[in-house]
Amino acid sequence: MSNKIGFAVLGLGHIGQKHCLHICENPKAVLIATADINSTLNFEKYENQVNIDNLLSNTQIDVVNICTPNGLHAQQAIQSLNAQKHVVIEKPLALSTADCEAIQQASDKNNKFVFCVMQNRFSPPSQWLKNLILTKTLGNVYSIQINCFWNRDDRYYTPNHWHGNITLDGGPLFTQFSHFIDLLYWIFGEIKINHAQFENFNHKHSTQFEDSGIVTFSIKSGGVGSINYSTSAFDKNFESSISIIGEKGTVKLGGQYMNEISYCHIKDYEMPSLEKSNPPNNYGNYQGSASNHPYVIQNVIETLNNKSNPHTQVSEGLAVVKIIEEIYKFRK
Repeated sequence: MSNKIGFAVLGLGHIGQKHCLHICENPKAVLIATADINSTLNFEKYENQVNIDNLLSNTQIDVVNICTPNGLHAQQAIQSLNAQKHVVIEKPLALSTADCEAIQQASDKNNKFVFCVMQNRFSPPSQWLKNLILTKTLGNVYSIQINCFWNRDDRYYTPNHWHGNITLDGGPLFTQFSHFIDLLYWIFGEIKINHAQFENFNHKHSTQFEDSGIVTFSIKSGGVGSINYSTSAFDKNFESSISIIGEKGTVKLGGQYMNEISYCHIKDYEMPSLEKSNPPNNYGNYQGSASNHPYVIQNVIETLNNKSNPHTQVSEGLAVVKIIEEIYKFRK
């Protein structure tokens, strides 16, 4: 055990259980303890359930994975960092840039790593698209369109749950679609938000925020774009896609989770063979983005063994939160 990295998981909802599973599957990791506000939870594999104070006082724990509601991320991350633990934080890093900056300060003060979970960066189509932009294979980028049309209905927004609560959830750009805001930032860098419009069509009874929105933006190189999103798709997720029109070609990543290349037509370009994307996370009544969390856990282990660096830095998680904050400034 001494040669393994000791992990603990805060929050045993769907995503917390995914973290537990992938920690247990990694031969260089060991799950020491878990904690959840619901003390009645009983998972056979993850039976060492304690309260957060006991968890943070355990010297066998090197890393705390924070899988709790969005509004708790900053407080629990800072508490864990001050207890001399590295932290893995599920998206979003926090619900405000001020909280993100406080996490960064605690990380610097305690000389501990913060790993932001943005697992869509590991998907082969995402990496392919980033390389296209880095190598300027498309030439100047003229137009970018992101469409995210998912289903989150009353099976998801249950009464007295954190989903739908403005303070704990924050809204669909934080909870559902921050992965795709991250890909936009990761590939194109900082963007300028020009306008945003929001509507709440069929979630007025279950959420304190919009279920649909349209955002327009500009990128530094001069291109323009839009983000169209909704959690009102009937019964199941429809698509998550990004289409790019460039000087030398047009490409589209499509499927339900930007997990496939739907279109590629580029001047003097031969399409390479890509590895198959991982399936989406399955949460029973609904699905989420690609199940790339094993790569996240492996990156933590390699970083703590001085063989790598955090795949997503705090500064990048902060940049995504800042973009969403800028969009939500248009909320009435």
